[in-house]
Amino acid sequence: MEEVPVGYDVLAVNSAIARRNRELLDSRGITAFNVMGAIGSGKTILIELAIQRLGNKYRIGTLAGDVVARIDAARFERHGVPTVGLNTGKECHLDAHLVEHGLSKLPLDKLDMVFIENVGNLICPADYALGEHRRVVVVSVSEGDDIVEKHPVIFSAADLVIVNKIDIAEAVGADADKMVADARTINPKLEVLKTSAKTGDGIGKWIEFVERGRRG
Repeated sequence: MEEVPVGYDVLAVNSAIARRNRELLDSRGITAFNVMGAIGSGKTILIELAIQRLGNKYRIGTLAGDVVARIDAARFERHGVPTVGLNTGKECHLDAHLVEHGLSKLPLDKLDMVFIENVGNLICPADYALGEHRRVVVVSVSEGDDIVEKHPVIFSAADLVIVNKIDIAEAVGADADKMVADARTINPKLEVLKTSAKTGDGIGKWIEFVERGRRG
């Protein structure tokens, strides 16, 4: 009996659509950030802070991906940016096809950058390119300081890792510096930041990363 490599075919098709998405974004001069991380890591608030600090300088759009996307989509919309919610249903990740539909609903001629908030998961999103220019992975100290070494694949292909909620590290018994070291062990080329949306620690460096990503 001949075996059909279904998984390979699915990823191959996804990669082809991702390339098409990237070409579309490039043709409009748009930089896209794929923001990944577990549920509750702080992806949404970090995107909101970027919108708040850069919204007067760049034209920003968002794609909010989740099993039920309207909640985070509403948070982005409150900042006055074009937003499309992408419901994944039973799927634990966004794929390039869903993002293609989302991009078709955004006013691309009026945008400089797009933040794509992926589904809260550290496993599934790692395999699915979306057409993004930069991959960002957010982890929280509340997930435990072994969370990075438990999920090496998603960090190996990231451009930036954010260790978030460092203000509660002592309270939850987590070592944020260990998480940083683990990320750099997995991928020595990674840029790694420690942040706290509550205290503002490291947020300026997150904004600098976005601006550098936008420029090139």
